[in-house]
Amino acid sequence: MPKLVPKIILEGTRLTFKTDIAFALNEHPRLVGPRKYKYHSPLISAEWCAFTNFPWGRGPINFEPQEEALAMETYVTWARLFELNKYYSWIVDRFHISTRAYQLETYNKDYDFRWLEERLLPLGFRLVFLNRTPESFAAARAERLKVSGNPSQYDDLEKFVREQELMTRLVRESLLPTLTLDISDNDVARAVEQIVDWMEQTGGLYIKTGD
Repeated sequence: MPKLVPKIILEGTRLTFKTDIAFALNEHPRLVGPRKYKYHSPLISAEWCAFTNFPWGRGPINFEPQEEALAMETYVTWARLFELNKYYSWIVDRFHISTRAYQLETYNKDYDFRWLEERLLPLGFRLVFLNRTPESFAAARAERLKVSGNPSQYDDLEKFVREQELMTRLVRESLLPTLTLDISDNDVARAVEQIVDWMEQTGGLYIKTGD
């Protein structure tokens, strides 16, 4: 069978179960093949707080203005790494849409990532936008607080509702093939199957020979 090389960017606010879905996708036999033993598989995120030497710090999404060059170089580096390793699967848990949303809301500055999407598009990257109804955030927060090491980040649910509205607009502007998926029912298994079905139906699992 052809080599499975899906490339998925998961976007959405906090409490849309992106990370749970990312891990499930990364072990789904229809997406990455059957796994009879554990091995390394890339699951990355722009949410990593790699710019600061303390927990829940800053990174390529929530960088401060003086860190702009660092953040943009990080995106350039990821783009080049994807290009150099295009015959592999990549699942990304938050990326450039999250950066645009945070920077717009926090500093009223919009970063143009068209250059990035123009490089991701020929590699076969697809965008999945996870969202939920405003009234469903409370139940999702209650579930997350059972395991969160930083519960205060979920205090203001209205912030997530506003961010989701902004991200909805930004996702519509994307050049990448996009699936918008409602996760209001908190059913991760159902969401994963819908994403895999969509990837299959849109040819997102393989790269054509010679590409």
